[in-house]
Amino acid sequence: MALIEPRTLKGFRDYLPEAQIPREWLIDTARRVYRSYGFLPIDTPALEYEEILTGKGGEESDKQMYRFEDHGGRRVALRFDLTVPLARFVAQHSNQLGMPFKRYHIASVWRGENTQKGRYREFMQCDFDTIGTESIAADIETGLVIHDLVRAIGMEEFTIRINNRKILNGFLEAAGVADRASAVLRVIDKADKVGKDAVLQELTSGVSLSQRDAALIVRGLLDTPFDEFGVLEANLLQQLLGPERQSALCAQGIVELTQTIQGMLAAGVPSERIRPDLSIARGLDYYTGTIFETVLNDLPGIGSICSGGRYDDLANLYTKERLPGIGASLGLDRLLTALEELKLLPTTRATAPVFLPFFDAQRLGDYLALATKLRAAGIGVELYPEPKKLKTQLQYADRRGYPFAIVIGSDEWKSGTAQVKNLKNGKSDVVPLHDATGALAPELLTRLRA
Repeated sequence: MALIEPRTLKGFRDYLPEAQIPREWLIDTARRVYRSYGFLPIDTPALEYEEILTGKGGEESDKQMYRFEDHGGRRVALRFDLTVPLARFVAQHSNQLGMPFKRYHIASVWRGENTQKGRYREFMQCDFDTIGTESIAADIETGLVIHDLVRAIGMEEFTIRINNRKILNGFLEAAGVADRASAVLRVIDKADKVGKDAVLQELTSGVSLSQRDAALIVRGLLDTPFDEFGVLEANLLQQLLGPERQSALCAQGIVELTQTIQGMLAAGVPSERIRPDLSIARGLDYYTGTIFETVLNDLPGIGSICSGGRYDDLANLYTKERLPGIGASLGLDRLLTALEELKLLPTTRATAPVFLPFFDAQRLGDYLALATKLRAAGIGVELYPEPKKLKTQLQYADRRGYPFAIVIGSDEWKSGTAQVKNLKNGKSDVVPLHDATGALAPELLTRLRA
């Protein structure tokens, strides 16, 4: 029989232990921060009816969606994000949930897009959302969660970029190009990557705007100044639209953006970590208000590591009940790529702090009992399964990044002692194994918890 070549699909990847351990650490960190704000966990199916997902994120999302006919002849699709399934979920279960409803959801999503550094076709999102309120307090709290989450991961040099889609939509409406708003905003959203000249070129050649309209949009959305405290200039509306144009929607967006920034500042977020930025559009069509992107100051080219915004109309497709929402998502895989590039990821393959070699073949029961006692004392331990040479076993422990090994041979078992070996510096201490009552010796536990 011919062997099947072991391989993965393009855009998909396996996670070896040294990659999966920091992934799980980030997930645990996100879960802890979300719970500290009162968010509740939920889960939804990976597969949804195709009609649930199509047309919600925009033309580009529909192109990237994995969809097919199942064995029952139903048209189904893999979720491309966690927000659209949330809208369906809330519309379906709103009576049981009660409003407002705060949820977090950590799960995989799939997009058949071109792969790039830090971006795969299957990736995990760590979402949190507040449903059922239009209060600006929810917008402010979303910014605060983003701030606390990035800090909990260990980052200090980062910037939360904030905008409001009402400003963008109102501005484009006043500029007379509302019919091409989605296409224009997708181009504007790429300004950081391609530059203003390329944006101007694409607006004229790709979106077919006049030179005058394209220049007005670039000048208004990419060149608008803010004061040094990150609060909007008082005359921003006139700067954007000119004295001859008016837009109530744009004016409302400016008020909301200002309130969001002021609320975050009042809650203690340093002003240098907040940057109002009218060029942020976010690619998905369902955003209606405040939008966020978070970039690492030392690695801006990696893109946003935590993004989101307000989507007040998404659930309207599934229910007549008004269910406005706002939330954001931690880009787990992109963040891991950034941390790896910044050399901030641990390289350990160990999930327990202590390694216990097994090299006295007659004492298997004693080794097992000791490992059980250590775990009961709150100290994780891996017992090597075979009585091989000590050197071989310690090499195994060192490759996996264990900080400590407890070396107990025939002589140590007889004397009731153990060698606690620090595998980082090679030093060893001989300590009692048990105290007079038969419990684990305090000296042993102290060294293992150091």
